[in-house]
Amino acid sequence: MKQITAKEVEALLNQNKQLNIIDVREVSEVATGKIPGAVNIPLGLLEFRMQELDKSKEYIIVCHSGGRSFRAAQFLESYGYNVTNMNGGMLAWTGRVE
Repeated sequence: MKQITAKEVEALLNQNKQLNIIDVREVSEVATGKIPGAVNIPLGLLEFRMQELDKSKEYIIVCHSGGRSFRAAQFLESYGYNVTNMNGGMLAWTGRVE
């Protein structure tokens, strides 16, 4: 599975790269702040909402500390999605939040 650091994601966003970020935290967690442009799909709903994702796109998966996003990335990868796990999750994020 591909991995990326929070600093690398922040650098890509600062270069105005178009990223597809999926935040798999619960709605209440996302309410405290998320990476700008990230789409919230809680881990428990991922199986039911994965058809909303496009297999031709690359997705960066984010959670609180990296555990749930790792599991989500494994799951999506097993269905043929192009995913990268953000190591350390939002605990490692020092960039802007919305």
